[in-house]
Amino acid sequence: MSNYFVTGATGFIGRRLVEKLLEREGTVYALVRPESVGKIDALRESLAEGDRLIPIEGDLGQPLLGVSDAEIKRLSSEVTEFFHLAAVYDMTADEERNRMANVEGTRHAVELANALGARMHHISSIAVAGDHKGNFREDMFDEGQPLTHPYHRTKFEAEKIVRTDSTTPWRVYRPAIVVGDSRTGEMDKIDGPYYFFKAIQKARGALPAWVPLIGPELGDTNVVPVDWVAASIDHIAHLDGMDGRAFHLANPKPQASGDVLNTIARAAHAPQMAMRVDAGLLDALPKGTFSLAMQLPALKGVRKAILADIGIPDQVLSYVGLTAQFDTRDSELALADTGIELPALDDYAWKLWDYWERHLDPDLFRDRSFEGAVAGRTVLITGASSGIGRAAAIKIAAAGGVPLLVARSLDKLEELKAEIEASGGSAWAYSADLAEIDSVDDLVSRVLADHASVDFLINNAGRSIRRSVALSYDRFHDFERTIQLNYLGTIKLIMGLLPGMRERRSGHIVNVSSIGVQTGPPRFSAYVASKAALDAFTRVVASETISEEVTFTTIHMPLVRTPMIAPTKIYDSFPTISPDEAADLICEAIRSKPKNINTRLGTFGEIAYALAPKAVDQVMSAAYKVFPDSAASKGESDPSEKASTEQIALAHLMRGIHW
Repeated sequence: MSNYFVTGATGFIGRRLVEKLLEREGTVYALVRPESVGKIDALRESLAEGDRLIPIEGDLGQPLLGVSDAEIKRLSSEVTEFFHLAAVYDMTADEERNRMANVEGTRHAVELANALGARMHHISSIAVAGDHKGNFREDMFDEGQPLTHPYHRTKFEAEKIVRTDSTTPWRVYRPAIVVGDSRTGEMDKIDGPYYFFKAIQKARGALPAWVPLIGPELGDTNVVPVDWVAASIDHIAHLDGMDGRAFHLANPKPQASGDVLNTIARAAHAPQMAMRVDAGLLDALPKGTFSLAMQLPALKGVRKAILADIGIPDQVLSYVGLTAQFDTRDSELALADTGIELPALDDYAWKLWDYWERHLDPDLFRDRSFEGAVAGRTVLITGASSGIGRAAAIKIAAAGGVPLLVARSLDKLEELKAEIEASGGSAWAYSADLAEIDSVDDLVSRVLADHASVDFLINNAGRSIRRSVALSYDRFHDFERTIQLNYLGTIKLIMGLLPGMRERRSGHIVNVSSIGVQTGPPRFSAYVASKAALDAFTRVVASETISEEVTFTTIHMPLVRTPMIAPTKIYDSFPTISPDEAADLICEAIRSKPKNINTRLGTFGEIAYALAPKAVDQVMSAAYKVFPDSAASKGESDPSEKASTEQIALAHLMRGIHW
């Protein structure tokens, strides 16, 4: 009968290995720091044979792991197998942390295993291969391979200590990149391919799953589930004749990183990369050109911002692709006919995704509440007397924000202000005509006299005109009216409040644009052009203010049932969102401050036009014929006007577009 000593027993691999060891006869002694005994107690309670799991107080950073002489004397007559799992498994950890845990910790573990006279089972990693190119066999170790990352160096040095300093028999296990449990999806941290899960989630939120994407091919990778790794270690550790050997617990077939990410994307019902650009193409550049360019401050800032947005640490990206392929013949032979088979990623990827989204998604652990973002902040809202603006103001006040209500109709604003105050909130009312530049200047002066700052600006006021260009030849004022309010008045207000935001290095501006800017529906040339101008202004100015922590969100709003669309009677039968739902989008812009808030159809419209503009023109031309000019656009009134069956069907097919 074997008894075991285990370091890292409560770790990700460790607790599963302990469970397997306890299925055998014998006692498991687990190293634990005095302040962490509760972790072992919790593990004992979770295991069927937990009464045979005994904590031994010590410390990885101390000689002989800090285990007392009395304990060493007692255990030396009992422990036959020593499993060393405690280590830092983190590509983002600094060199000192890696060295203390991986190198010095292993040195102390070998000392204790020698003192106990126990066989040493060292859980190493395929990282010992470093940047070796080509096949790396299980009997290979020191092949002169480059070890450019601290993690790679310390895992190599740790295994070297086991090989050179052990006075007892030893075995080494080199797992590949370990992901969650293939049965439950359980994972304990963000690591390996999990760094890309947020990017997949963002793609799913922006685009339908059937949209093909173009992305990078970062090289080969190798992922294996933790339950298979633990079962493999347990089995090989109990075979005869395996001492002095290393075993690659890896997929025998290299996995392209793009294939792995596409498998996860399928599990997440997210778009997949139909075309992948090989990062090796950069090798065609003169040596050092790309790396030198990426050291320029401007490009480093761009890289950092992009990676931060999708949650990928900068230091990880360069090490995604493996240069070595790992021969697994010895481990395959050891596991033959045992039923311990490496499952295909396709079979359990959905479990990994589900567990990540329910338990590990970083957004779950942040104060991402709307209340936290807006409480005590001043929020200026234009077009606040009705529709979207009114609904947004009520939500903001209910969350503890102070809405500054702006519209032409002071009486409606006062009614809304009274309603907010009656509910326990606070609000201010300001009458202004944003189509008049002097009125905007006066508004800015009054607001800044009353308030130390404006934290959020919601540019919601707008004018929409639905009229074909054929009916607009003698109505040039349609274009002047829309551009005056939707663009000129809006940017005048932005420029009035922007200096204060930049000086305070704090502020967020939300522009309510239109899905029409993305899709270009016919009969909205005046309206879409004015919103497109605001989009272009925002895109340019955002790059000038982001370093001062003043940011912008553009909401490409779908069709909303407000008084603005009432004159077009066919809209009565069209699918729309309510002002309350539209206000939720504004609240989301305040809460999370994204660059854009788009519908999937709107985003697809942009992509489709970029790839096949003539085809999109044909689709829009067909829609132009299906949806005629309304009676209102001709200056007429037709109470019997209503949508046809064909119009309603197309409106539902392309939900949210302003036809």
